[in-house]
Amino acid sequence: MDVADRVLAVIEAHRHDRGALLPILHGLQAEFGYIDQSVIPLLAKELNLSRADVHGVVTFYRDFRSEPPGRVTVLLCRAEACQAVGAEELVAHAERTIAKIGQTAGNVTLDQVFCLGNCALGPAAQINGRLHGRLTPHELDAAIADQTREESS
Repeated sequence: MDVADRVLAVIEAHRHDRGALLPILHGLQAEFGYIDQSVIPLLAKELNLSRADVHGVVTFYRDFRSEPPGRVTVLLCRAEACQAVGAEELVAHAERTIAKIGQTAGNVTLDQVFCLGNCALGPAAQINGRLHGRLTPHELDAAIADQTREESS
Protein backbone atom coordinates (compact mmCIF):
# COMPACT_ATOMS: atom_id res chain seq x y z
CA MET A 1 0.00 0.00 0.00
CA ASP A 2 1.58 3.31 -1.04
CA VAL A 3 1.43 6.54 0.93
CA ALA A 4 -1.58 7.96 -0.93
CA ASP A 5 -3.55 4.76 -0.30
CA ARG A 6 -2.65 4.85 3.39
CA VAL A 7 -3.74 8.50 3.59
CA LEU A 8 -7.01 7.70 1.82
CA ALA A 9 -7.63 4.80 4.23
CA VAL A 10 -7.29 7.16 7.19
CA ILE A 11 -9.59 9.69 5.50
CA GLU A 12 -12.21 7.02 4.82
CA ALA A 13 -12.05 5.80 8.42
CA HIS A 14 -12.99 9.30 9.67
CA ARG A 15 -14.73 10.98 6.74
CA HIS A 16 -18.13 10.91 8.42
CA ASP A 17 -16.94 11.92 11.87
CA ARG A 18 -18.14 15.26 13.11
CA GLY A 19 -15.37 17.78 12.42
CA ALA A 20 -13.56 15.10 10.41
CA LEU A 21 -10.37 17.06 9.79
CA LEU A 22 -9.05 16.77 13.34
CA PRO A 23 -9.67 13.00 13.69
CA ILE A 24 -8.10 12.51 10.25
CA LEU A 25 -5.04 14.55 11.20
CA HIS A 26 -4.67 12.58 14.43
CA GLY A 27 -5.00 9.37 12.42
CA LEU A 28 -2.33 10.49 9.96
CA GLN A 29 -0.02 11.47 12.78
CA ALA A 30 -0.52 8.04 14.36
CA GLU A 31 0.07 6.33 11.01
CA PHE A 32 3.14 8.28 9.86
CA GLY A 33 4.43 10.06 12.98
CA TYR A 34 3.87 13.48 11.40
CA ILE A 35 1.75 15.35 8.85
CA ASP A 36 3.71 15.60 5.63
CA GLN A 37 3.00 18.84 3.77
CA SER A 38 2.48 16.83 0.59
CA VAL A 39 -0.79 15.35 1.94
CA ILE A 40 -2.42 18.75 2.50
CA PRO A 41 -3.72 19.08 -1.09
CA LEU A 42 -5.19 15.56 -0.93
CA LEU A 43 -6.88 16.29 2.41
CA ALA A 44 -8.26 19.56 1.08
CA LYS A 45 -9.65 17.88 -2.02
CA GLU A 46 -11.17 14.92 -0.17
CA LEU A 47 -12.79 17.09 2.52
CA ASN A 48 -13.79 19.94 0.18
CA LEU A 49 -11.68 22.44 2.11
CA SER A 50 -9.11 24.93 0.95
CA ARG A 51 -5.43 24.06 1.31
CA ALA A 52 -5.10 27.14 3.50
CA ASP A 53 -7.78 25.80 5.86
CA VAL A 54 -6.02 22.45 6.24
CA HIS A 55 -2.59 24.05 6.57
CA GLY A 56 -3.96 26.46 9.17
CA VAL A 57 -5.25 23.63 11.35
CA VAL A 58 -2.03 21.63 11.03
CA THR A 59 0.12 24.59 12.02
CA PHE A 60 -2.23 25.93 14.72
CA TYR A 61 -2.25 22.83 16.92
CA ARG A 62 1.05 21.92 18.59
CA ASP A 63 0.06 18.24 18.60
CA PHE A 64 0.72 18.00 14.88
CA ARG A 65 4.28 17.66 13.65
CA SER A 66 5.29 18.75 10.16
CA GLU A 67 8.49 16.70 10.15
CA PRO A 68 9.30 13.18 11.32
CA PRO A 69 10.14 12.94 15.01
CA GLY A 70 13.39 11.47 16.24
CA ARG A 71 13.47 7.85 17.38
CA VAL A 72 13.58 9.19 20.94
CA THR A 73 10.93 11.71 22.01
CA VAL A 74 11.52 13.66 25.22
CA LEU A 75 8.62 15.55 26.79
CA LEU A 76 9.66 17.87 29.60
CA CYS A 77 7.02 18.91 32.12
CA ARG A 78 6.79 22.66 32.65
CA ALA A 79 3.78 22.76 34.97
CA GLU A 80 3.94 24.80 38.17
CA ALA A 81 4.75 21.86 40.46
CA CYS A 82 7.72 20.85 38.31
CA GLN A 83 8.81 24.48 37.91
CA ALA A 84 8.95 24.79 41.69
CA VAL A 85 11.55 22.02 41.87
CA GLY A 86 13.80 22.85 38.94
CA ALA A 87 12.02 22.18 35.64
CA GLU A 88 13.21 25.40 34.03
CA GLU A 89 16.83 24.51 34.76
CA LEU A 90 16.21 21.10 33.23
CA VAL A 91 14.66 22.71 30.14
CA ALA A 92 17.60 25.12 29.82
CA HIS A 93 20.04 22.21 30.05
CA ALA A 94 18.11 20.21 27.44
CA GLU A 95 17.97 23.18 25.07
CA ARG A 96 21.74 23.66 25.42
CA THR A 97 22.62 19.99 24.93
CA ILE A 98 19.86 18.46 22.76
CA ALA A 99 17.72 20.88 20.76
CA LYS A 100 15.31 23.75 21.24
CA ILE A 101 11.82 22.88 22.43
CA GLY A 102 9.79 21.61 19.47
CA GLN A 103 12.84 20.60 17.43
CA THR A 104 14.66 17.42 16.54
CA ALA A 105 18.43 16.98 16.63
CA GLY A 106 19.85 13.68 15.50
CA ASN A 107 17.60 10.96 16.87
CA VAL A 108 16.04 13.04 19.67
CA THR A 109 12.95 15.24 19.54
CA LEU A 110 12.55 17.64 22.47
CA ASP A 111 9.14 18.98 23.41
CA GLN A 112 7.23 20.26 26.40
CA VAL A 113 3.98 19.48 28.18
CA PHE A 114 2.27 21.30 30.98
CA CYS A 115 1.55 18.32 33.20
CA LEU A 116 2.56 14.69 33.15
CA GLY A 117 0.64 13.90 36.33
CA ASN A 118 3.87 13.14 38.18
CA CYS A 119 3.74 16.28 40.32
CA ALA A 120 5.11 14.75 43.51
CA LEU A 121 8.21 13.58 41.66
CA GLY A 122 9.18 16.67 39.70
CA PRO A 123 10.92 17.73 37.69
CA ALA A 124 9.49 15.09 35.41
CA ALA A 125 9.93 13.98 31.83
CA GLN A 126 8.48 11.34 29.57
CA ILE A 127 10.97 9.63 27.28
CA ASN A 128 9.39 7.43 24.60
CA GLY A 129 6.36 6.95 26.81
CA ARG A 130 8.32 6.08 29.96
CA LEU A 131 7.84 8.46 32.89
CA HIS A 132 10.88 9.71 34.81
CA GLY A 133 10.83 11.79 37.99
CA ARG A 134 13.14 13.83 40.21
CA LEU A 135 15.41 14.41 37.26
CA THR A 136 18.67 16.25 37.38
CA PRO A 137 20.36 17.30 34.15
CA HIS A 138 22.77 14.36 34.51
CA GLU A 139 19.88 11.89 35.06
CA LEU A 140 18.04 13.30 32.05
CA ASP A 141 21.13 12.81 29.88
CA ALA A 142 21.54 9.23 31.19
CA ALA A 143 17.86 8.37 30.59
CA ILE A 144 18.04 9.69 27.02
CA ALA A 145 21.28 7.76 26.40
CA ASP A 146 19.67 4.57 27.73
CA GLN A 147 16.63 5.03 25.50
CA THR A 148 18.81 5.82 22.48
CA ARG A 149 20.72 2.57 23.04
CA GLU A 150 17.46 0.62 23.36
CA GLU A 151 16.11 2.13 20.14
CA SER A 152 19.25 1.36 18.17
CA SER A 153 19.51 -2.28 19.27
